[in-house]
Amino acid sequence: MRRDERMIGCGVALSGVLMVVLGAYAAHGLAERASAAMVSVMETGVRYQAWHTLAVLGVLVAQRIFNLPGWRWVAGLWALGVVGFSGSLYLMALAGLRVGIITPMGGVLLMAGWLALAVSVIRAPRG
Repeated sequence: MRRDERMIGCGVALSGVLMVVLGAYAAHGLAERASAAMVSVMETGVRYQAWHTLAVLGVLVAQRIFNLPGWRWVAGLWALGVVGFSGSLYLMALAGLRVGIITPMGGVLLMAGWLALAVSVIRAPRG
């Protein structure tokens, strides 16, 4: 496994751990100190982090099989998107911070990652 694949794989693993910790806290501890609306906000962040963590893992596997060009862009856009989108939702739910434009910017990065994946698949070598 190449160094960049190893680093992204470790990032996926850490994101997975964080996702489980935050999901468990949302399910079992947050309701005592936050409104139902904020618990829902936290759950939304965890859900988007979960899907995109799995998606990055899938791209890592696809890259090894199909040699996807631009796969690092896809993983990077999703990672930044999760930090911006889910991270801002966590700050909102846990600390009561209003982070304004960061949440939708994170969402745009997540969408850009999906578009980058489409381009990578189109540009992939024929097999």
